[in-house]
Amino acid sequence: MEIFLFNTLGRKLEKFEPLEEGKVGIYCCGPTVYHFAHLGNFRSYLFQDVLVKFFRKIGYSVKHVMNITDVGHLVSDADEGEDKMVLAAKSEGKEVLEIAEFYMRAFFEDAAKLNIARPDIVCRATEHIDDMLNLIKRLQEKGLVYVAGGNVYFDTSKFPNYGRLRGQRFKAAEEFSRVDSDPNKKNPEDFVLWFTKSKYEGHLLLWDSEWGRGYPGWHIECSAMAMKHLGESFDIHCGGVDHIEVHHTNEIAQSEGATGKPFAKYWLHNEFVLFNNDKMSKSKGTIVLVKDIENDGFSPLDYRYLTLTAHYRKPINFTKEALEGARSARRNLVMAVALEAAKQGLDLPSLNSFRSSSFVGSNEFFAPLAKDINTPECLSLVWEAVKTSPAPVAKIFEVDQVLGLRLLETVSQALHVDEEFNRIANQRKEARAKKNYSKADQLRTVLVQNGFEVFDLPSGQQLLLNTNFV
Repeated sequence: MEIFLFNTLGRKLEKFEPLEEGKVGIYCCGPTVYHFAHLGNFRSYLFQDVLVKFFRKIGYSVKHVMNITDVGHLVSDADEGEDKMVLAAKSEGKEVLEIAEFYMRAFFEDAAKLNIARPDIVCRATEHIDDMLNLIKRLQEKGLVYVAGGNVYFDTSKFPNYGRLRGQRFKAAEEFSRVDSDPNKKNPEDFVLWFTKSKYEGHLLLWDSEWGRGYPGWHIECSAMAMKHLGESFDIHCGGVDHIEVHHTNEIAQSEGATGKPFAKYWLHNEFVLFNNDKMSKSKGTIVLVKDIENDGFSPLDYRYLTLTAHYRKPINFTKEALEGARSARRNLVMAVALEAAKQGLDLPSLNSFRSSSFVGSNEFFAPLAKDINTPECLSLVWEAVKTSPAPVAKIFEVDQVLGLRLLETVSQALHVDEEFNRIANQRKEARAKKNYSKADQLRTVLVQNGFEVFDLPSGQQLLLNTNFV
């Protein structure tokens, strides 16, 4: 199957050709664990989850690496302000690593609720300091760094084509006018590789280095960890569009400056989740957490469905109405597939056999995913298929192993009916046969009040489905 991905580096759709046949290495920028990840953050991880599951489903051997930033990410991506981890530790009266452990655990708990698979390698910045220092040393040997005011800077003027990733997406001039705020910089776009105690006194995490006791800049962390676990060149680097301007631009400069090789071959970036038509943001107080939607009676899978309805390169405007629509659509999909499965005589043991189903190259639902992970088109095909008779239930379950809506699990729940309610349903059927419609309606009301739907088919068959699934 040919796969095409939109590569930010070339700003066009490109055929995916892995560096090594049958294998794909994927690096994803993970969370800075100073606060709960919000739904806007999770859009990146949901997209990456579909990407990884798709490659695996069609037979690739995938190595998925994600970093955890637990030091070095300043309030501004452009070397301004204090470290987010330090600020959180001071605010909550805890040690920095306590903060990191708590919010990292919370992140993976929420990710599991969203059915996001844990990456193969989760690497923490604080556990890779030596790798960062070694990379800075390589850059120094190449003459690409300078030391000023106790800090080690990358000299962007010495790296040809600096900024090619962002192309014309330049920040406003005032955002790059950082010479005044940091007089140590030779060029406005230069960035710090290693901070020492000469800047931002009182940092709580420090390490020894030949340049002084200090801590790493955020950008060097991702380069060092990506190369540590995927090699100096790898296939795909993912992240949000907000990383294009500075973070990923700087990753390319320092990585390729050190190795002389291409860093990542394909750069994939997802768009924002908007809240009232503005970026969902902690700093603006416009965030919504997984626990918030749960408290409002939604399943995290409703949000997953919502993200699937928009292409990853298109923004989503988050509203309660949009989430309600996604919940209704997801539940309708579960019920439609369950009804079709019941019509085809698929019992719970039969459904369990689909858990180990493998791709054989004939599932047409994967075609949209091969075109730049087009989940809206994929969902549309699934809905069209559900409305056919008989619906290709096995193929629907197979594509959901990529979409991640847990259809097999929820359909199984919908088909599970306790003996007591089966008895009531049979009593209703008998009442209808005797034309005692008043009693039949009363029994139907009992079933509905307990979360069941009753379907009377033209064939005379009665089907009972449980709506009490998550």
